[in-house]
Amino acid sequence: MNHTQVLDLLVEHGLIGDDVVDDVVAEVTQSGLPLAKVLEKQGVMPEAQFYETIASMFGVETVNLEGFEPPDSLLEMLPANIAAVHRAVPVEWDGMALKVALEDPFQHQAVEDIRFAIGMETRLVIAPVDQVHDFLRKHYSRGSGEMKSVLHELEMDAEAAEMSAEAAAASVPIIKYVDLVMKQAIQDRASDIHFEPFEHDFKIRYRVDGALYEMAPPPRHLASPVISRVKVMSNLNIAERRLPQDGRIQREVAGRQVDMRVSTLPTQFGESVVLRVLDRSSVNLSLEAIGMPPKIYDYLMKTIDLPNGIFIVTGPTGSGKTTTLYACLDKMNTVDAKVLTAEDPVEFDIDGIVQVPVHEAIGLTFAKVLKAFLRQDPDRIMVGETRDMETAQIAIQASLTGHLVLTTLHTNDAPGAVTRLIDMGVEPFMISASLEGVLGQRLIRKVCKQCSTPYEPTEAVLKQLGLSPHEIGDKSFYYGAGCPACNNNGYRGRKGIYELLDVTEPIRELINQRAPGVVLKQKAIELGMATLREDGLRCIFEGETSIEEVLKYT
Repeated sequence: MNHTQVLDLLVEHGLIGDDVVDDVVAEVTQSGLPLAKVLEKQGVMPEAQFYETIASMFGVETVNLEGFEPPDSLLEMLPANIAAVHRAVPVEWDGMALKVALEDPFQHQAVEDIRFAIGMETRLVIAPVDQVHDFLRKHYSRGSGEMKSVLHELEMDAEAAEMSAEAAAASVPIIKYVDLVMKQAIQDRASDIHFEPFEHDFKIRYRVDGALYEMAPPPRHLASPVISRVKVMSNLNIAERRLPQDGRIQREVAGRQVDMRVSTLPTQFGESVVLRVLDRSSVNLSLEAIGMPPKIYDYLMKTIDLPNGIFIVTGPTGSGKTTTLYACLDKMNTVDAKVLTAEDPVEFDIDGIVQVPVHEAIGLTFAKVLKAFLRQDPDRIMVGETRDMETAQIAIQASLTGHLVLTTLHTNDAPGAVTRLIDMGVEPFMISASLEGVLGQRLIRKVCKQCSTPYEPTEAVLKQLGLSPHEIGDKSFYYGAGCPACNNNGYRGRKGIYELLDVTEPIRELINQRAPGVVLKQKAIELGMATLREDGLRCIFEGETSIEEVLKYT
């Protein structure tokens, strides 16, 4: 049920007037606050009465979770990955069914999904949204016992609360705490660590396989010292809190040398800091290790040996474009080839390749670096990102004068790269003369091998994939049930799905005619291009990923 339907139900029962519905819906949409909060804020209905009314209408009970400490046996019944996905918490096992409260009690389908995922009868109960949210943070956030004990130390350390942020940043408990956050995030294979101060709390989250997870939250007063400690480690100016800053941390964590790119952002309640983890040991920069379909791997091997032309890798942020390009560079990196790269910033150092960091603030743009490259006698050039017409034109010029150029673009699919270049102002005949191919890609999570479980999807889900039960025959489908190996998350690791636009003569003709992206895509499919969705289906049928992941990214 959506908010309007719930309000209409309350109007029907004579509990609220229909004249308030539009205002309430508008504020819920604008503020993002729960419906119960907005009704109370506007003086329409007290929050407690709202929950009791809804519970009565649905024929379920209300519960109060304040001060409730669930036993471990109850928490184990609802694994962390399922609790996080459905924003649900276990309240009681009554011997026949698990009672769960939802952060959004109107998502009734979630109860059915949980029942299916955990294999036991599940029943909805209604609890205040704040209590469900706090329960999730307290009992389902990630945090080792060691970290909880350090947090306890910090809470008990009254002196740290009195110190200035600079002095507290140098205190032993703060140093120990920040080191532990980094250690745990890196052990969990995190790609980013987020330190986020808000008005009443301080969140620490990290991204694993594309999904964000929250750590056990530290007390709000530790935001300044923790962020100051990170700034000290990255050689940033800790007195400057009004402007964004960028830095780098190089240190050994859990026996591995790890680089972290640091970015600070001034916000209303303090500085937000994000660390991008650049762990060379966790990224295998070889084309063989990426796990591409054989057809695409063979095409890339042939393309990187071409004497000239442009090859583009496209996809949204975080789709693995840079990793693909680095893997190509690794193959090109031979004694007889001069390879130059322009990057923003340089993510991994590769011996034998000349890598130049772009620095927009001082005028060292991609276009300027690219112009300088042409006087450095290169064989192959990699441009981190083609952002504007000037860069695109110089890259095309370089490819027409005997250089192989690799670059990335942000588009939704491979044929969209052509449209994007034309939108930038590049003439179609220049594109058709220089473009060799476009690889579109996404990263999807892999089902954990340890807890991979077969199941039979419903017809409705198959319909979303564009399949019928007849088409799938006896093919198997899998999901991750959750286990210690994947942190009860059901997924471990990621892999790419791809679509390759090979620029052959029919495609060149369409480019010259300024054909729309849809027409280019249709022609490419006729000529044998497998789309992202089709490659995703291949991964589903091979048991590597779940239906949900493919639907999410294609």
